[in-house]
Amino acid sequence: MIVGVPKEIKNHEYRVAMVPAGVKSLVQDKHTVLIETAAGEGSGISDIEYIAAGATIRSTAEEVFGDADMIVKVKEPLAKEWPLIQRDKVLFTYLHLAPAPELTRALLDCGVIGIAYETVQLANGSLPLLTPMSEVAGRLSIQVAAHWLQKENGGSGMLLGGVPGTPPANVAIVGGGTVGINAAKMALGMGANVTILDVSLDRLRYLDDVLGGRLTVLASNDVNVEKAVTEADAVIGALLIPGARAKKVVTTEHMARMRKGSVVVDVAIDQGGCVEGAAATSHDDPVLKVGGVTLYCVANMPGCVARTSTFALTNATFPYASKLANLGYKAALKADPALAKGLNVLQGRLVSKAVADGLGMEYSAYEI
Repeated sequence: MIVGVPKEIKNHEYRVAMVPAGVKSLVQDKHTVLIETAAGEGSGISDIEYIAAGATIRSTAEEVFGDADMIVKVKEPLAKEWPLIQRDKVLFTYLHLAPAPELTRALLDCGVIGIAYETVQLANGSLPLLTPMSEVAGRLSIQVAAHWLQKENGGSGMLLGGVPGTPPANVAIVGGGTVGINAAKMALGMGANVTILDVSLDRLRYLDDVLGGRLTVLASNDVNVEKAVTEADAVIGALLIPGARAKKVVTTEHMARMRKGSVVVDVAIDQGGCVEGAAATSHDDPVLKVGGVTLYCVANMPGCVARTSTFALTNATFPYASKLANLGYKAALKADPALAKGLNVLQGRLVSKAVADGLGMEYSAYEI
């Protein structure tokens, strides 16, 4: 198989979908790997390193998309890339189709076989290809909140950990999954008071056991969310429904009652956001103002720590990419039920029920 890795073109997206070790493994398995020139530079990986691993460097994205049987990316294709995607080829990347009707229609129209990292799901319900980036985004969300809480950045001037004689900041984390626990670790480590809200009591018991300290765990209901959010200096939106649009839990009414200069970080923005009024922003222009609150909703947060993110992501994605290359997509999906759940679009059919329901589009079941 010919595997292609184009350079990412999303705003300030410095990650790359394959590292030299992955290239070497595929080449040893008799595959050809095409890397667009400078694709790895943002992650500190040179063309020379890829060539040494056995890759062929191509000068344009058009060449990579045109010649490859399977395209492996990090982020969803942008409109500029849509004309490059060809029928019956495999596209393996984050897609996040639930809040993206135009992208969904574009992928259906071009007839690609689209397999989404974020919906690959193990039997225990975990999302192995989303987890590493959720870990990064969760930890990064607290750095982001601390930055925007600084007065010169429009914040309230709160130091997360306070100092002796002054109270620490209050951090509310809505959602106790991978993003939530990683955000809590960072916030607790910096000395903040942390409240996590989740609908699962078993998850709350686990978080209470492993984190303890200044952590408060609360059942997620309207009353508790309202109290935790309105009393917080920083709120982290960390909800996730696999493949589906996120539910709006933090409202504009909540934010209107927060202290002026407080910060809300909507990590769920890739799936439409869990904060009312949130719209995807970029690293160039990362925040919105909702009343007196700073709302940060960059859709590719891990891209700003690209080297860490690239190696963390490819550690998880490469075994699946290798399986797709070695077996072909049909046999790979049949052999691996977790990978089969990643299939979102198939040659003009929308085969993800969560996406179809979220967009109000026709669902077509795919039998493995």
